[in-house]
Amino acid sequence: MKTVILIPCYNEELSIQQVVQDCHRYVPDACVYVYDNNSTDNTVQVAKEAGAVVYSEKNQGKGSVVRRMFADIEADVYVMIDGDATYDVASVPAMILKLQNEHLDMVTGVRQSVAKEAYRPGHQFGNYLMTRIVHLFFGKKTDDMLSGLRVFSRRFVKSYPANSFGFEIETELTVFASSMRLPVADFKTPYFARPDGSVSKLSTVKDGYRILKMIAILIKEEKPLLFFGLIALLFFILSFVCAVPVFLHYFETGLVPRIPTLLVSVGLGVCAGVCFAIALILDTVAKTRQEIRRMKYLSVPFLTEE
Repeated sequence: MKTVILIPCYNEELSIQQVVQDCHRYVPDACVYVYDNNSTDNTVQVAKEAGAVVYSEKNQGKGSVVRRMFADIEADVYVMIDGDATYDVASVPAMILKLQNEHLDMVTGVRQSVAKEAYRPGHQFGNYLMTRIVHLFFGKKTDDMLSGLRVFSRRFVKSYPANSFGFEIETELTVFASSMRLPVADFKTPYFARPDGSVSKLSTVKDGYRILKMIAILIKEEKPLLFFGLIALLFFILSFVCAVPVFLHYFETGLVPRIPTLLVSVGLGVCAGVCFAIALILDTVAKTRQEIRRMKYLSVPFLTEE
């Protein structure tokens, strides 16, 4: 059974050495790959000196890096961990064992802060809020949707489409597991502060907006009946509200003096009908797409037989 550790990196020269060395220490049989994403410091040189196999991905963004890593590397078990030395590599062997013993497709490292400065309040609240939003629409799959420490099976990696570009990749991973109804689990791990001088690349506002946008897109793509159905319901309610005074006046006087209001009501009603029709059509398309993904998923063996 081949295990690989994948480390997406951007300007992590202060921490990448420790991460790579910890990977060799705690998972000695794994091959460690560092994918550099246009770093302007010495990340590449430091990673090579620490014993990692280093590749480069020119398209900027963590999502682009993950897409490349999953396409390039062949293995039975994949470990993905950030290169900022905030995740506990010592937890990885137990996570791999959990994946194997319980025949899971993804194990997510749920962060437990060991220092107050490790998990900024803005990031913590944003993660909590967006995780709960995903729970609401897609069901509960993890308590830490934005965690950068995960262990995957081969069949998860090779059937995952990876359409994201940036930090919204973790959201897409979670929603993919939910929409495919894959067996997944959480594993609590310590979460440490960054090394002195190291700076987080995650922007609370900018990346938070992008993640919320990704959630909305995934709702549209994976649950079009719900998404467009709600829009249709909104149009119907507005149409009904506009129509009420027109019909009340007609029943009282037998006249329809509010022609513009009536036309608006009819127009909104037509929009409601169109949106509902779109919802039904796209729901069929979404189910077909899910069936194709499922067939691809089933075509990949869980683990290589010895």
